[in-house]
Amino acid sequence: MSSVMVVTAEREVRAAADMIFELIADPARQPEWDGNDNLDRAEPGQRVHGVGDVFRTLLTNGAVRENHVVEFDEGRVIAWQPAEIGKPRPGHLWRWELMPIADDHTLVRHTYDWSELTDPARLVRARATTSEALARSVARLARLAED
Repeated sequence: MSSVMVVTAEREVRAAADMIFELIADPARQPEWDGNDNLDRAEPGQRVHGVGDVFRTLLTNGAVRENHVVEFDEGRVIAWQPAEIGKPRPGHLWRWELMPIADDHTLVRHTYDWSELTDPARLVRARATTSEALARSVARLARLAED
């Protein structure tokens, strides 16, 4: 078993934290920057506003995920736990943290934490989610934000 159950990637982005946050907190924008290439789409109008919100995404394999927001600080932090519709959350978590450096410059940190994953069927996929995959998401997000 892999000992690395929390993987992270970060970089500085030449854009304001609030603008970057909008790209993350609006699920309809997420497929544009997803570095795992497993998000197909999300219906518009699901913008996250706080802990307890749930948004749905359609994966490229046709499955639908309910994403339960468990951390939220507008413009700074958002984290969610995905689950199959109507089923318990298996315990993995996606987190984004934005730390303003200047008005138009932000440190962006992306984390995947599967230390509490309870579904053995998801372990192979969890182990395959590397910091390089997270870095692809951060890089794509940076390109969108900086354009």
